[in-house]
Amino acid sequence: MSNLKPTVKLTDIFLMPGDCFVGDQRHRIRTLVGSCVAMTLWHPHLRIGAISHFLLSGYARRRGAQPSGTYGVDAMSLLARELARLGVPIGQCQGKLFGGGAMFPGRSRGSIGDIGQQNGECARRLMREYGVQVVSESLFGVGHRQVIFNVASGEVLSRQVHPAAAPAPVKENA
Repeated sequence: MSNLKPTVKLTDIFLMPGDCFVGDQRHRIRTLVGSCVAMTLWHPHLRIGAISHFLLSGYARRRGAQPSGTYGVDAMSLLARELARLGVPIGQCQGKLFGGGAMFPGRSRGSIGDIGQQNGECARRLMREYGVQVVSESLFGVGHRQVIFNVASGEVLSRQVHPAAAPAPVKENA
């Protein structure tokens, strides 16, 4: 008889903007966030995790609109509902936040303000409202982040990538 434990086959998931995902220890989820925010929730004993990739806070979305993972307020509601369906109390989950970066530093923000900043603050507020302890975050700054969430361990790897310096415009001879 062998002492080796059977290997669990990992399923890699790539989360697109506006997507949410809830899974168990068989899943590893990847995403890229710029001014968007990825929120992860992980229950350490049940080894069930959830992640969203939202684009906008959603506090100003149209009333009566269908819930959408595009908006942080809806994404958190969708994650909470799916976790509850699986018997996972959201208040017992550990939260981690990533993103909210400035994608075009030095450019005028106009009247809409800093979307990344708004998204990061929204994610923090949602974690508080749902009673989730945030154990780690990598928010704001410049550029996008690559995020990998391993549900088996709860580990989230994040690497911030600063935008490359824009090349100088080429002048044409007139």
